[in-house]
Amino acid sequence: MISIENEVFDIAAATIKALYPKVYITGDYIKTPPSFPCVSIMETDNQVRESTADSGTLENHANVLYEVNVYSNKTSGKKSECKAIMAAIDEMMCGLGFLRVLLNPIPNEQDATVFRMVARYRAAVGKDKTIYRR
Repeated sequence: MISIENEVFDIAAATIKALYPKVYITGDYIKTPPSFPCVSIMETDNQVRESTADSGTLENHANVLYEVNVYSNKTSGKKSECKAIMAAIDEMMCGLGFLRVLLNPIPNEQDATVFRMVARYRAAVGKDKTIYRR
């Protein structure tokens, strides 16, 4: 299986920590963040790219999908904080070669005082870990 989840997480964590040293970053989905701001970055889909599979090596490329959730509970400016963090993540993910396919605010069902945004990024990854937009 082709996987770059650890590499993507490490780059994202370093990028966000440099801007927001107190941010809580996790590679898992979180219903209730232990602290704020909070960012979760997960690979949510990894499929063999059938068009490049061959008889010798089934998996030459994988289509991957990453989901990023950003949470803020600031009394004032939580939407702005989420957008700023998401902008930094977006720049980093697009710089790596991913294509953003979704960016939406979504209701945080666990606590309505928390603002939450979700983004999804798609790419194809070669077995040499090269990232392709298509």
